[in-house]
Amino acid sequence: MKKLILSTTGILFIIFSAASVRAQNNKPYKDGSVWLVSFVQTKPGMGDIYLKDLSTHWVKMGEAAKAQGLVMDYKVLSANPAAKTDWDLMLMIEIKNYAALDGLNDKMDALALKLFGSEDTLHTSAVSRNDMRDLLGGKLTRELIFK
Repeated sequence: MKKLILSTTGILFIIFSAASVRAQNNKPYKDGSVWLVSFVQTKPGMGDIYLKDLSTHWVKMGEAAKAQGLVMDYKVLSANPAAKTDWDLMLMIEIKNYAALDGLNDKMDALALKLFGSEDTLHTSAVSRNDMRDLLGGKLTRELIFK
C-alpha cells in the first residue's frame, strides 16, 4: 500500500512538473535585461542646468561603468509632465540580470570615488543636485523580449 501511495505521489509530481515546464516554454517572451529606473522632476528653471550636470557627471560615471562591465547601457528620457507632481526626466541604467545587482552599489561607490575624488566632493555634488531636482522614486524593471 505504501509503495502504491509513493508511486502515485511520484507520478503526480512528474506530471505537474512537466506541465509547469511546458507552460514556461509556451510564454510568448523571454526575460531580457534589468533596468534601474529613476523618476526626476527638475525644479523650475533648472532643467538645462541639471542636464549639464548629468552630461558631465552621470555620463562619465555611466561610460566608466560600461567599460568595467558593471552596466550594459544607460539612457535619459525626457517628457512633458502630465501634472505638477509628475516627472520630466527618466534616468535608466541597464544591467544584465538581477544577479548583477549583487555588490553593485559598492562597486559603483568605489568607481565614483576614483572618478570624482573624495567623499566630501561627492557629498557636495549630491547636495548641489538636490537644489536642481526632486527624486520622485524609482523602479527595478525587467525587459521582456517577444519571441
